[in-house]
Parts: sequence; structure tokens; C-alpha cells
Amino acid sequence: MAEPPIQLVGLSHKTAPVGVRECVAVGGDRLKLLLKELASEADEAVLISTCNRSELYLVGPRRSPRQLYLEFLGHYPDHLYRHQGQAALRHLFRVASGLDSQVVGEAQILGQVREALFAARQAKTTGPLLEQAFQRAIYVGKRARSETAIGAGAVSVAYAAVDLARSVFGDFAGHTALVLGAGEMAELVLTHLKDLGVRRILVLNRTRERAQKLAERFGGEALGMEDLAGALGEADIVIASAAAPHPIVRAERVRQVLKGRRRPLFLIDIALPRNIEPAVARLAGAYLYDLDALETVVQKNLAARAAELPRVEEIVDQGLADYLEWYAGHLAKDRIRRIEAEIEGIVEAELGRLLRGKLAGLSPDAAEALRRRIRRMLARTEHALIQLAKDEAAAERLERVFLGP
Repeated sequence: MAEPPIQLVGLSHKTAPVGVRECVAVGGDRLKLLLKELASEADEAVLISTCNRSELYLVGPRRSPRQLYLEFLGHYPDHLYRHQGQAALRHLFRVASGLDSQVVGEAQILGQVREALFAARQAKTTGPLLEQAFQRAIYVGKRARSETAIGAGAVSVAYAAVDLARSVFGDFAGHTALVLGAGEMAELVLTHLKDLGVRRILVLNRTRERAQKLAERFGGEALGMEDLAGALGEADIVIASAAAPHPIVRAERVRQVLKGRRRPLFLIDIALPRNIEPAVARLAGAYLYDLDALETVVQKNLAARAAELPRVEEIVDQGLADYLEWYAGHLAKDRIRRIEAEIEGIVEAELGRLLRGKLAGLSPDAAEALRRRIRRMLARTEHALIQLAKDEAAAERLERVFLGP
């Protein structure tokens, strides 16, 4: 069977460092503009651009896909990979199912694939081949998550910390979370807390300005180090990820906070060096977990996900087979349309010759009735044409007979 003419060129966390990935990542108005410019460079174009990958999918490019990528997204040739046909489709389906992610099975990529398709639709750069490919990819991704445990369990320290807190409190809606630090790990923690509906978020950092920027993004309140005692008193959950050379939260301070307090204080320290003095774990009413405890959870969940990989690969294979079956039908319809048009042209020419010769005396109504009768006869051949068009060898013979070499 003919290979689908889909081409892919891109880079990802597997081939490029974060400094390169952030240079080629596009979104918002820039993505819209880029897609509009690509509309004149290819028959179809979709761009997936995230913090971990920027991949350009093309059909009918006017120039080399690699050349287009370097011109439109950035000159980093050493980091690019390229796939075409079935290999490009398989890659897309693996991306959507989370198999190609930095954290295997992460769910965010499926939404990003959907957003890429939506952006291309808005820019009018999709067509039948990429539209069908991305719809299939989204379906494959949904199946992977609903039929396997590829996305089960926390497999990042940040998510493991929030997941552990949720297992204790159940519903976050009535609770206050205090996040120490304003770096990348704190940002990930805040993302998960916000997604899970925590009622109130406090962001505390040595530099209040940095805390303010992060707090504004997540609807939280910014605090400085001088506010630590009061924040500990208000918090139900403390997640510490600050860059500090020594503990910020001392056991004596926590002891004072717990005096007369009826509800427990749940503390998770994911910083290195540690932010919370280990002696806090011995205080009544305080429950402290550190990186070692969370890493055990992460590794266990990673092992569980790894066991699901063969099943997800089967779903990817099925998605590819379904696309190829659809593509065979798509090719057949295209062949049928061209052959039918050629046959109709032959019939019209022959009928015109007859009407000018032997049937010159035929009335206009009789001539039209004859045309309709011939068209009905042609319609009866459609099923046979469909079957022949799906057969590669037979289709080629038909095309040679009716359309020439």
C-alpha cells in the first residue's frame, strides 16, 4: 500500500536541551502567524509546540520540511529528527498516548495535541490527511488512559508531594497550603495544588517580589520570610522547595505553632538541602515527609507504568492500522472520482457525436432521458469501481486504461 504523504520534522527533550527547546517554542499570536505563513508553503500543516517538544507535521510541502523548520522555528539542525509516512503517524500516536513524554504517561500532552489541531483548524492549514491523523491520535491517547494504567500514580516529586497531601486531606477545598520557595519546583507544586482545588494558597520566599509574581499566576498570596510564623499557623499543608543552605523551618518554631492547635500540620520537604529540620517529625501533631519517602512512591509508580507500556503500544498499533484502512478508502475515493470523471467525459463526447450524427433528430427531452439512463447505468458500476480502486494493482491498471500512463 502507498505510504501516507505525511512528513514530520521536530525536536524534543530527547534531542535538545531546555535552552534550545525554549527558543523554538511558539504559542499565542506567534503560533497563529506562523501557521498562516505555512499555509502557502504546504497543503497541510500542524505544529505541536510545548516546553518539551516542537514538531511540525506537513503534507505536500513546497520545500524540504527540514528547511521549513529551520526557517520558521529556529536554526538548530543538529537537534532535529525527521519521520515520514507510517513512521510519522506512529510517532504522533506515541506522543498523544504519553509514550514519548519526559514523564511517561503524563496527561498534559493529550490536551496539547488537541490544542495543536484546533490552532491549525483556525488557521485553515489542516486537510483530510492531518485532520484524520490528529483525530486518531487524540482517540489513541484517550484509549491509552482509559484502558491502561499508563497515567496512574504520581511520577514526579512535585506531583507526589501534592498527591500525598491529598491522600491525607481528601478534599483540598477547605484547606490552606503554604509553599516555601518560588523556583521551578514551587511552580510545579502550585500547578498541581491549583488543579486539585486547594482553597487558599500562600507563597513565601526570601525575595517577596518573586513570591508576588508566582502568587499572582495562581491566585495566591505572597509573603516574605518575616511572615513565616504566621503562615505556619494558618497552613494545613506546608510544601517546602526553597533554595536555602540550611533549614528554614526549625522544630522550635513548629512547636510554638502547634501549641493550642487542634488540627495537625502536614509538612512535605522536597528541597535539597532540606528546608525543614528533621526533628519536626518527632513533634505531636506534625507529620513530616522528605524526598526519600516521595522517591519511593515515584519509583513504585514508574515501575507500574512501565508494565503498561506493551498494552499502550498495542493501542498505538491499532490506531495506525485504522488510519491506514481509512487512507486506503481515501485513495480509492480519489481514484474513483478521477475515473468516473474520465468515463463521464468519454460518454458525453460520444453522446455528443451521436446527437450530431445518427441521433441528430432526437428531441431535447429524449436526449436528456438518454443521458439520465446512461448515468444510472454508470452508477451501477460504482461498487465494482470501489473494490477495484482498493486493490493497488487493479487500480493502477484502471488508471492506465482511463487516465493514461
